[in-house]
Amino acid sequence: MPPELAEALRTGEFHLALRLAIAHRGLSLARLRAHLALRGVHIGQSTLSYWQRGLRQPEVPKALPAVRALESVLQLPADALVVLIGPRTARPRGHQAAASFHDLRSGGMGSIVEQLLDELGVAPAAQHSNADLEMLAVHDQITVDEHRHQVSIRTRLVTRARRHGPDRYVTVYNGDPGCRIGDVEVRTAEGCRVGRIRRHPESETMATELLFDRKLGEGDIHVFCFEVHDDSAALFPGYYRMLRDQCASYLLQLQFPPAAMPARCTREVRARDDALPVEAEELACDTGGVTSGYFRDTGPGLSGIAVEWN
Repeated sequence: MPPELAEALRTGEFHLALRLAIAHRGLSLARLRAHLALRGVHIGQSTLSYWQRGLRQPEVPKALPAVRALESVLQLPADALVVLIGPRTARPRGHQAAASFHDLRSGGMGSIVEQLLDELGVAPAAQHSNADLEMLAVHDQITVDEHRHQVSIRTRLVTRARRHGPDRYVTVYNGDPGCRIGDVEVRTAEGCRVGRIRRHPESETMATELLFDRKLGEGDIHVFCFEVHDDSAALFPGYYRMLRDQCASYLLQLQFPPAAMPARCTREVRARDDALPVEAEELACDTGGVTSGYFRDTGPGLSGIAVEWN
């Protein structure tokens, strides 16, 4: 056993020990999942990815059979991983550590987004600009025109305050290639109004403050809605919502006109924007031109629908 793995099993955290053990055995997550299935343990590849990156923690006692099977596949001593997921490290459901933008974005995009958040006064120590709001439900509705260009994104969020004090939500929008981020407009409907906006033209990215009319008390439910209008002449490739925290319910709907129906739509879940999908499912487009993708207990990561036109 490599010294660093032995040390992680003795004093480290579960995700570090698991990642080192997987690397030592030379297994891909797909192969690891197949080995677990042979032992009667069926677990999603996305879950294994989240576990090894520390974005989620196995739930005790429900996950104990899976963790013991991991010990067997990875040829670790009995209980070597089990002891790392006891009360000392377990986190309550819904309060897993939020992923950073660097975890989810490639090509330096994480640094660009954090720069925009810094300009809005989001302290780096906060790690997560919306950490005080639990995402109970998100509904995105995207309209595509007859030229196959995205016209608008309408978003409705149902949130719950994790503690007293949140009075705003910060949304980040990254346009498709060819986007003119300076022309992108955010419009609010219920529950919020537009505050400060910061843009980064070179990366077609903007961060917008959505201000509530009051400070929420701990446990308060707050529903708000806004639209992003982007009339850039870019072929619509699909849409992915980047989730830094877990979201209990996410519904994404794409509306196409009869003259511009896609050839294929695929519901996908990715661990980060440059990774292969860990979940992929072809979707139907109904007679009204609407494609719907539903995601339950999704995130951290990217959840969305990929669109093919030919």
